[in-house]
Amino acid sequence: MNQAYHVKLDAFEGPLDLLLHLINQYEIDIYDIPMAQITDQYMHYIHTFQRLELNIASEYLVMASTLVAIKSQMLLPQMETIDDSEEYIQDPREELIERLMEYRKYKEAAGNLKEKELEARHTFTRPAHVFDNVDTRELPMVKGDVSVYDMLDAFEKVMERKKWNEPLDTKIKQAEITIEQKMEEVLLLVKQAKQGVRFDQLFSYKSRTHIVVTFMALLELMKKNNVYCKQTQHLEAIHVFYVED
Repeated sequence: MNQAYHVKLDAFEGPLDLLLHLINQYEIDIYDIPMAQITDQYMHYIHTFQRLELNIASEYLVMASTLVAIKSQMLLPQMETIDDSEEYIQDPREELIERLMEYRKYKEAAGNLKEKELEARHTFTRPAHVFDNVDTRELPMVKGDVSVYDMLDAFEKVMERKKWNEPLDTKIKQAEITIEQKMEEVLLLVKQAKQGVRFDQLFSYKSRTHIVVTFMALLELMKKNNVYCKQTQHLEAIHVFYVED
């Protein structure tokens, strides 16, 4: 019997985080959210989760049903009032907008606190000393600018391209490699490439299991700060780089 390769990751911060990513990505006015567009894009990510065989948290599915309900309400015709009195009609998006605004406020606050924590880790005190002939120019910090949702977009493109060029391996067989083993392979490959490795070049096998395991291995390496990903422009190819010791 074919047993799917199930994995569960804590890299996804929740449905509000995903919605906020979509709003930023498509430069949407948070006070005037186009429900049809945002619902379609949100469902696209849900389908990608399913292709990865991730155990989707129930909160993502609850949000999906909420978006569909709001989208349906927006499509209903508005009742016309007989008199000229202005009666307040609640926007179906109002509660969602309030939740997003509150989430964004706390997310920004958490980001500021994290930056202060990182600065504190690199702060050391010692007696005053004069250093001569020292280059005091600050070197730019190398930092990945790719979010987990950008990685999902890149993964979906790989899946589509692999399916277009040649069908995925459909033979029923046990997974031949673990995430830990794949992490070692990916780390070695990236470490040898000084100019970085294109995201899609990491997927050398056409087996769905290998594609999923490779993606999970890459996320784990990013989480452990062994590699980082950069993207020159939005929707351009993602490159993976090794984090030097």
